[in-house]
Amino acid sequence: MSHTAMLQLLGLFSLVTFVGSLVAVPWLIGRMQPDYFVTHWHRVNDRHRRHPALAVAIWLARNGIGLCLLVAGIAMLFLPGQGLLTMLVAICMMDVPGKRRLLDRLIGYDSIQTALNWVRRKQGKEEFVFRNRDD
Repeated sequence: MSHTAMLQLLGLFSLVTFVGSLVAVPWLIGRMQPDYFVTHWHRVNDRHRRHPALAVAIWLARNGIGLCLLVAGIAMLFLPGQGLLTMLVAICMMDVPGKRRLLDRLIGYDSIQTALNWVRRKQGKEEFVFRNRDD
């Protein structure tokens, strides 16, 4: 592959991730329940109790989409786009060990809470409820 073709491919990837993040990330944030960061853990536990084949299919789908979003978010740290919010949404979608601790740490930052609620307000949605740091 020539350098010109590689640069064109990188430019196309940058454009797709930028446009995709402008559409997909706010849509996904808008679809989350206002109490997501407080009650999500109960829904995850319920999801794991389903039929084993269904639980594995859901796990594969959520982690596949989440991994794609995570890679795009990391790329957006260097390319145009909403890198941090994209990575946060990716982590929310994935079912991986240590997710709760990482998510609690990320949403503990006031700047991330402000950005998430700004997206919700722009969509006319109720703001997120966050756990107190003492909980």
